[in-house]
Amino acid sequence: LDVSMEMWNFFYTCLVSLWLHRFYIYSAVAFGISIWIVIQFTTTKTKKTVTEHGEKSNGNPASSEGIEDKLVNGYATLQAKEVYVAGVKIFYGSQTGTAKRFAKGLAEAVISLNLPVEVISMGDYDPDDCLSEEVATGGNVCVFLVATYTDGQPTESAAWFCKWLEEAANDFRFGKTYLKGLRYAVFGLGNSVYVDHYNTVGRNIDRWLWMLSASRIMTRAEGDCNVAQSKHGSIEADFEAWKAKFLSRLQALCRGEKKPCSGKCKKGKCKSPGKQSKESSDHEHGASEYENTEAEELFETSSEEEADAEEAGGTNSVIDVEDLGNIMSRIKKAKRERELEEGDVATSLTRENTGRKEESEKREMITPALREALTKQGYKLIGSHSGVKLCRWTKSMLRGRGGCYKHTFYGIESHRCMEATPSLACANKCVFCWRHHTNPVGTEWRWKMDQPEMILQEAIENHQNMIKQFKGVSGVKADRFEEAMTAKHCALSLVGEPIMYPEINRFVKLLHRHSISSFLVTNAQFPDEIRNLEPVTQLYVSVDASTKESLKRIDRPLFKDFWQRFLDSLKALSEKQQRTVYRLTLVKAWNVDELKAYADLISLGKPDFIEVKGVTYCGESSASNLTMANVPWHEEVVRFVQELADLIPDYEIACEHEHSNCLLIAHKKFKINGEWCTWINYDRFQELVQEHERSSGSKTFTAADYAARTPHWALFGSRERGFDPLDIRYQRKNKARDISGC
Repeated sequence: LDVSMEMWNFFYTCLVSLWLHRFYIYSAVAFGISIWIVIQFTTTKTKKTVTEHGEKSNGNPASSEGIEDKLVNGYATLQAKEVYVAGVKIFYGSQTGTAKRFAKGLAEAVISLNLPVEVISMGDYDPDDCLSEEVATGGNVCVFLVATYTDGQPTESAAWFCKWLEEAANDFRFGKTYLKGLRYAVFGLGNSVYVDHYNTVGRNIDRWLWMLSASRIMTRAEGDCNVAQSKHGSIEADFEAWKAKFLSRLQALCRGEKKPCSGKCKKGKCKSPGKQSKESSDHEHGASEYENTEAEELFETSSEEEADAEEAGGTNSVIDVEDLGNIMSRIKKAKRERELEEGDVATSLTRENTGRKEESEKREMITPALREALTKQGYKLIGSHSGVKLCRWTKSMLRGRGGCYKHTFYGIESHRCMEATPSLACANKCVFCWRHHTNPVGTEWRWKMDQPEMILQEAIENHQNMIKQFKGVSGVKADRFEEAMTAKHCALSLVGEPIMYPEINRFVKLLHRHSISSFLVTNAQFPDEIRNLEPVTQLYVSVDASTKESLKRIDRPLFKDFWQRFLDSLKALSEKQQRTVYRLTLVKAWNVDELKAYADLISLGKPDFIEVKGVTYCGESSASNLTMANVPWHEEVVRFVQELADLIPDYEIACEHEHSNCLLIAHKKFKINGEWCTWINYDRFQELVQEHERSSGSKTFTAADYAARTPHWALFGSRERGFDPLDIRYQRKNKARDISGC
């Protein structure tokens, strides 16, 4: 019993002692656990460091040969490892040399990672030819170091690159995924003293690349020459801080680590899990205030995709009447909704205005929302209803890569052709409209009207300014650049219905007084205007279908009596003494089986020429269900033309421009002494039209009076297939689009 009591007392004493010293015990246990955690962390970090050191030998997970040895069942095998970064290309646009110096410094740092690197001046790089190849080859990371120059413009060396990128980002013909797969980073150089233009170029390049689906590997950064506001005290320090982060990100990519974000963040700002990255310039101070809500919308949507913009409730599109009910429910902003409704000419012009008082003051055709949408697409808008744009064939011929089909058929100099319109409005909503219906529609002129003198003057000035952007661009021929500064031809076919403009006759006369030939296109809905039209160099009528049903389905005209207007327009065309043309656009499975009906229409209008062209697919649009399946092959167009020519005995196939998928049927009266004379003597035309004007119209002339011989290479069946042998045909690599112009 005593022994038991002693044991109990001893046990009790121990328990009491433990309880009294419990805090020391807890501390000892916590200390032990901490020691264990530190040991585990140190061991793991050491192993990781050793692994990274081995990988650093070439900046990739693999060894210098890109392979590693593994022992499998006692045998040494070679297993290929994926190369996540093949190299780095550093593009710079510099005026004073700072961006160039930064580019060289970054290149040296990249070389230290054993990665291939190339430093490229934007002035020596042709994005039209080469940028898409970066996507095709893959593996490279492209870095853009760009300075913002006077008034927010790019430097001289980067001007063409930026211009091309802007047009590509806002041109639906390139497609929203044109640069998908391209990985990039942007560092902008600017001065925050210029608040309104601070780092504009860097921000724009970042936005345009994103709009073409390129992937941002890290947040855009902005260096500031303003020492007082620079985040790190100077632009050099800003760059060094960004460079360190870039190299760290590059190494992570080399290890195959996933991106910290989707690459689709707004305005160049990435959000990492749990926090927002702060790598973007801290100059969201006064400088970022100009990036208002509209800028955000521009960043998030591409003007090329009207369908997407409308689906998202976007405000940069013009709403058609037939689509109004479906779209209005998705419009989010009441103010912009009212603005679009005011600009929705289709609504205001097609509904009856009985019971309404007419407005005392007419409205402008171009509303602010419409102006914004068209400007994004590259239009140079003039006044309140006109515009001019540079045709891609103008650019092509400047570089000696061939002219458009009008060069082949009629001898125009494509590099001297100005594509314009005095009226952005149209009376049709054709399914193949290559402007995706961003222009307004209407049946008569009810807007404010600008004077033709102002329109022509600004059109020429805007055209010349666009041509000037090609000065010094790689491949541009000096002699053609000089010639292009003086427009010799005007294609009134940009968009809309030029003949709707009430002063179209004065405008045409002004063109001729400036020795500019006139190629006017109409959609055959204004017969009276065609009859009253003064002589033009060549008058086109679009004949998009040969029956009432197919014309309604393809052109979707606004006039209820559209078919009678169509027939009357063709009759009015037959009364013209100058050159007249039918313009047939073939839409496969829609209008290619109506040969006899086409032949009847030709006998009605008696045109001098008939252009037959396969439709150009311009991408998806909510306004049309046209697909690539509706685009005929060139062989199919040739077969259609041959069959049509057999039905019209007074005509023969004269010319071909394979590159545009287009052929020309000409009246036999232009085959003189066995030689085709489809070309135009432009000097002679100017003489004739001036005599006509001086005589107040009493002295007339005909198409035969200014015809010229067609060269052999332009004829149908020639070896050149309509391509001028003086130029060199450029075959685009990985071509995935047709961006034919007028």
